[in-house]
Amino acid sequence: MRRRTFLAALPAALPGALIAGEAAGQTREATPNRDRPDVGPGDRIDGATFASRSAAWGTHGAAATAHPLATLAAIDILRAGGSAVDAAVAANAVLGYAEPIACGIGGDCFVMLWDPKTKQVVGLNGSGRSPKGLSLETVRARAKNGMIPSYGAVSVSVPGTVDAWWALHQRYGKLPWKSLFAPAIAHASEGAPVSQNVAYYLARSHANFTKPGQGIEEVDNFKSVWAPDGATPKEGEIFRNPALARTYGLIAEGGRDAFYEGEIAETIERYFRRIGGWMTKADLAAHHAEWTRPHQTNYRGVDVYGLAPNSQGLATLQILNIMERFDIRGMGFQSAAAIHHGVEAKRLAFEDRARYYADPAFYDVPADWLVSKAYAAERAKLIRPNSILQTLYPGQAPSRGDTTYFCTSDADGMMVSIIQSNYRGMGSGLAPDGLGFMLQDRGELFALTDGHPNVYAPGKRPFQTIIPGFATRGGEPWLAFGVMGGDMQPQGQAQIISNMVDFDLAVQEAGDSPRWHHVGGSEPTGEVIPGTGTLHLETGVPRATQEALAAMGWKLGPSDGGFGGYQAIERWPGRYAAATEMRKDGVALAY
Repeated sequence: MRRRTFLAALPAALPGALIAGEAAGQTREATPNRDRPDVGPGDRIDGATFASRSAAWGTHGAAATAHPLATLAAIDILRAGGSAVDAAVAANAVLGYAEPIACGIGGDCFVMLWDPKTKQVVGLNGSGRSPKGLSLETVRARAKNGMIPSYGAVSVSVPGTVDAWWALHQRYGKLPWKSLFAPAIAHASEGAPVSQNVAYYLARSHANFTKPGQGIEEVDNFKSVWAPDGATPKEGEIFRNPALARTYGLIAEGGRDAFYEGEIAETIERYFRRIGGWMTKADLAAHHAEWTRPHQTNYRGVDVYGLAPNSQGLATLQILNIMERFDIRGMGFQSAAAIHHGVEAKRLAFEDRARYYADPAFYDVPADWLVSKAYAAERAKLIRPNSILQTLYPGQAPSRGDTTYFCTSDADGMMVSIIQSNYRGMGSGLAPDGLGFMLQDRGELFALTDGHPNVYAPGKRPFQTIIPGFATRGGEPWLAFGVMGGDMQPQGQAQIISNMVDFDLAVQEAGDSPRWHHVGGSEPTGEVIPGTGTLHLETGVPRATQEALAAMGWKLGPSDGGFGGYQAIERWPGRYAAATEMRKDGVALAY
């Protein structure tokens, strides 16, 4: 059970650097010296010295989410006899109220779970399609610099979350559907204090959506819900959303049909007719989530699973397959060599991601070839230990015909890995009249180039960044995990698996370990960022490692907050260990 203890990755505080005598009750603004780059973490008596906390252990069930209220809701549902799926739906509903900067019922949802009855990992694709009445010609006419705009009606695709919840509950639910919404309705009606991370991003969303020239058809609905007094709530201030409480009440009473065929669908259609958009009730009624077979690969004895495109789940498997060709453990924890090889594996995998990942209903994705060991061996030969690949191309396929992550587990052995998002921050900037939630802007991720697998088409699902993670050992469930945050997700997932498999980190330590995030290369939208990109490193990466990477030629970027948000539940015989993200507001609990 004991794990290795590592030397602190953060720089040690210099003598005399500690500040004493801060008065109780000082505000953040009144403490100008709180951000000290020479101040490291406190000292833990056991475990990794960089870890923020230990895992939460329990025998009956566990939950790890990005917000305390969501985790509490999940635990309450489990203690009431609900399944891990019931707990996940209840937690997600609370997150839609408490963490609107990352998720909500205007977005999409992907799931992988361990079914203890069939002893299999099951996948669910809950992503929506583009409006049938929006043509490629119209999208191109609205494009900016050859790309689909980030905001406004042209970026909106059908929200898939509520139908995904319904599909999950129909197959795996134990408690009545209506009861799953009680915690979220209560919080949205009565109000709760806003957490730090949410307050920060609400303010940024307000500044962004109200900026002139953003192309958003209307922002009054956003302001009426999240900034009724002209400003978004600050950390600790009470926030209520009675409109969302009413919407949740309709869904609780009427099921998925209330959203896709009833009053909510009619309101959405009227809203788009009013602002000049394209979503219709028929688009909503046609939507249904799809149960899928996850792909898998084995990384040094651990079977890691990823959902097929239109998600980017294959990228995690491709990165790990390439990394497996090298002695990452022998290179050393947080070493320049280990990071260099991981980044190069990411760059190679992402070229394929840009070329091949798309809606399989419109394109025959060569998924089995992409995640094959033979192809990984071929790609790994391109990597040089002391130099950076200057020119990258996708492999030649054989010829052939901000997001929230959370996880739950229960006493029956079911483990749910679920991710849900509006895509870019809060989404499109558009909140339908009186419903209390914002619509996603996933449509931004289509390409506009003729012949591209991900080119826009009516009724098509865009490329998706959100991916849950899951891993098994010896045919038994081991880890439900995820790292939220756009293109960081497969990079982060690969780092978590490597931390635990290559370096024996415990489940909480694996997430607390400093991360890298590479930006650059080709994108599924057709965009190409030239050069070798920028490698962002968290400040906890050892100074010697940073200097060695820079000497190798990597362009190092700042620690910019783009390193994702991690949650995980690890299965041990007869018990669970739950971990949460020190970079977010969440908690992990088990009982």
